[in-house]
Amino acid sequence: MKIRKHIDSCRPSRRRFLQATGTAMAIPFFIPASALGRSDAASPNDRIHLGMIGCGERANQLADVLLTLPELQVVATCDPVQPKREALKSRAQRTYAEQRARGSYQGCADYNDFRELLTQNDIDAVVITSPEHWHALHAIAAARAKKDIYVEKAMARTIAEGQAMVQAVRQNQVVLQVGQQQRNDPIFRLALDMVRNGELGDLHTIKVGVPGNRTGPPVNPQPVPEGLDYDLWLGPAPVKPYQPERLVNMVWMSTYDYSIGYQAGWGSHHLDIALWGHDPKTAGVVEIESQGIFPAEGICDCPTSWRSAFTFADGVKLIFTTEDQQQNGIRFEGSRARVHVNRARIEVGPDSFKPVLKSRLPADYQPDVHRDVSPIHVRNFVDCLRSRQDPEVTVEIGHQTNTFCCLSDIATRLGRRLRWDPVKEKFLDDDEANKMIAREMRPPWQI
Repeated sequence: MKIRKHIDSCRPSRRRFLQATGTAMAIPFFIPASALGRSDAASPNDRIHLGMIGCGERANQLADVLLTLPELQVVATCDPVQPKREALKSRAQRTYAEQRARGSYQGCADYNDFRELLTQNDIDAVVITSPEHWHALHAIAAARAKKDIYVEKAMARTIAEGQAMVQAVRQNQVVLQVGQQQRNDPIFRLALDMVRNGELGDLHTIKVGVPGNRTGPPVNPQPVPEGLDYDLWLGPAPVKPYQPERLVNMVWMSTYDYSIGYQAGWGSHHLDIALWGHDPKTAGVVEIESQGIFPAEGICDCPTSWRSAFTFADGVKLIFTTEDQQQNGIRFEGSRARVHVNRARIEVGPDSFKPVLKSRLPADYQPDVHRDVSPIHVRNFVDCLRSRQDPEVTVEIGHQTNTFCCLSDIATRLGRRLRWDPVKEKFLDDDEANKMIAREMRPPWQI
């Protein structure tokens, strides 16, 4: 039986699926190993076959979960860096051999070019953890090949790429989950409940604090090593001399050819929560002003610091900044109270509001303990592969969040006040800003 036909015929309810997989609707802070363990519940013919596009650090973090799920089988890895794709392939085969407790396992292929992976009929879904300048191209090609998609944040490098991803996903009726996993963290949800239920009073200000981008390293061209398809790694980005640092996460994430830096790297998480608390599509035209400081030399050329001020039509202000590194997270301020939340803790003020918070904290809440809710987020994706329902972070949600990250970047680069229509998705009376909605791609790549 072909797996996609099996998936479409099953269609269990969300509640029934979560009960079957051991994932409760009340999300725990710490995921017990038993919740991620394998079982004999899914036969090999019923498993969802998964391809991994991008085999670096984040792919291996997600593999910590993916390789334990009995519903899934990682059957392919893909990366233009040969050692990375072969290492993840070997890890998958070693893990499955250990789970079988006998012999060896040789059921995982590896590919240099994602286009070859997407032609494989036995692959049902892909996980995309490539650098951000590739996300849209990988996801759109996967959607057209009728593969479901888990794509890491930032969802796209530009607003136009996000628009194209929305269109491709909906036209081809595939599931797409964006890796903005903070939506599954119960203390973020608790903060949002306070905002959306009016417990803070009238919301007037949202402050989002994130780290700035890194600087350097100096330009130092070197020969392309064996086992690296550097032209394919660059893909739609401009041709620049190779040096090994370009392929390091913290470097390409701070380099404009491949990303817009932490304005999306952290903004994808924290702005998502901020916009969940105040949906811009209900608020009309948004004004943006931003200033930033850019590196004077080196590969990394995204701003090391910035302050972006958004003003919604209803008067609510959103400040997105690196100014206070100690205030990483999201702070909602209302006429009666305020709440600040990040991955380590949730705090409220004034003091009279603290008993309200304490009474609603989960029993296993521990302040200053980092909570990784990626397993829950991946589980939600798997749930939706079976049910064909929308996941926690749809392509539209990811696109909206990514758009505001890009608005911050564009306003910072132009250094003047802009006005943005979130429904028409265009700047008002600013041709130069509208040209920055898209970026030229190096031929033959195009969306």
